[in-house]
Amino acid sequence: MNRLQNKVALVFGAGSSGAGWSNGKAAAVAYAREGARVVAIDRIEQAAQETVECIEGEHRQALALQADVTDSASVAAAVEQAVRAFGRIDILHNNVGTTVMGGPVELDEDVWKRSLDVNLGSVYRTSKAVLPHMVRQGRGVIINISSLASIRWAGYPYFAYYAAKAAVNQATVALAMQYARQGIRANAILPGAVDTPLIYREISSQYSSVEEMRAARDRAIPMGKMGTAWDIANAAVFLASDEAAFITGVCLPVDGGQSCVMAGGDR
Repeated sequence: MNRLQNKVALVFGAGSSGAGWSNGKAAAVAYAREGARVVAIDRIEQAAQETVECIEGEHRQALALQADVTDSASVAAAVEQAVRAFGRIDILHNNVGTTVMGGPVELDEDVWKRSLDVNLGSVYRTSKAVLPHMVRQGRGVIINISSLASIRWAGYPYFAYYAAKAAVNQATVALAMQYARQGIRANAILPGAVDTPLIYREISSQYSSVEEMRAARDRAIPMGKMGTAWDIANAAVFLASDEAAFITGVCLPVDGGQSCVMAGGDR
């Protein structure tokens, strides 16, 4: 299918933090496979370029850009480059996020502020830069990648991440309601335990081994196994498409049923 034919998708956080498929990289490729022209944006330009090479290897069109989502000027410059290249922006996909372990007692205040700036501030800055273009077009879709940790205890002591991602959910609702009459939809995806390169960098230290981490995360899922980046990407494609034209303001768990059980996680 070509559900996104002639659309332009901006994916912030389109690179991968290691070998394999990150949520952002998979989303960028999935959008391209559905006919969208993709602007892959990442703090590390080479990571964005690797995603673009995957897309171009499938004979699709994409552009790699570097931007730091904690810097408004950097974000605005990337958005303007995208508009100059493709003329419009139909989909804004916010995939940037980071975890840091610790509660209020353990967290340094600068680390706390940094976590909010990356996880929540990124949504503010990208929306600020993209929304005027969508308003002028009279349509657009914003998809924010939140987390199941925004509504459930995930089993990890990352206070700042819980707080920031919960705020992303309500920010998504606010965007959806404020811009609904202007043809702009906004939804959030809440991934549960997903097997991506990020967990090996940021979460594996909470376990005695990688094998223990995988086993524990699999056990936490009612369906018996962690999800993949493609599960998140497929949900994003649906929400970005006209098939979801009457869906806005939704925070959608994609979690194998994990949000339906009493515990949000299993360490």
